[in-house]
Amino acid sequence: MDNKWTKEELKAAVEAYIEMRKMEASGQRFHKKQYYRDLSMRFGRTEKSFEYRMQNISHIYDLMGRSWLPGLKPAKNVGTRTGVVIEQLISEIEGQRNPKVIEFESQVSKLRAQQSLAKPEGNKQPNQTQTSTTSYERDPRVKAWVLQNAKGQCECCDSPAPFVTAAGELFLEVHHIHRLADGGPDTTCNAVAICPNCHRALHYAADKTEITDAIYKKVSRLRRRA
Repeated sequence: MDNKWTKEELKAAVEAYIEMRKMEASGQRFHKKQYYRDLSMRFGRTEKSFEYRMQNISHIYDLMGRSWLPGLKPAKNVGTRTGVVIEQLISEIEGQRNPKVIEFESQVSKLRAQQSLAKPEGNKQPNQTQTSTTSYERDPRVKAWVLQNAKGQCECCDSPAPFVTAAGELFLEVHHIHRLADGGPDTTCNAVAICPNCHRALHYAADKTEITDAIYKKVSRLRRRA
């Protein structure tokens, strides 16, 4: 199926997905089926095929550690080459640097599925690549306040900070519920102090949406996207 999709079709699907994602983030109403219908009429594919392709796009967002559209559960059976193209299109359309994680993670997933995997030698001198990333100017007062307010306890699972830093501070990480990369604000109403395990879970866990909902209910200062 992947080889038959043109880049034009993939780009149109990604553009539609990103548009819906932005509308969902801003609280605007939209109908996914209308997007599928429009794409179907434009390219002559079934609405169902575009819906499933959107689920593939959700899978790419999930591998990138980013949130995906509710109702479009990630479908991982997308070819590596198509996945790479989708990743590149997301980066181009959003105006961000391509992180290039899809090909690597796809290879890892295939290897993990093998019953017996020989211990690899690895690379004693890995090749270096130069990359540039988009960063956001954050208010240090927001991070300081959130960490101070947490008092060394994860605001997600209630566990104590896992260790004390060399500076004598209890270690917790600050997570923006609505990512800055997705237009979220750098405010105390959008940030929580959490342990590393919960931080990774909020990016990669299968139930990260449920975990996020639980945090919103638990931490009264948080405000959902308007």
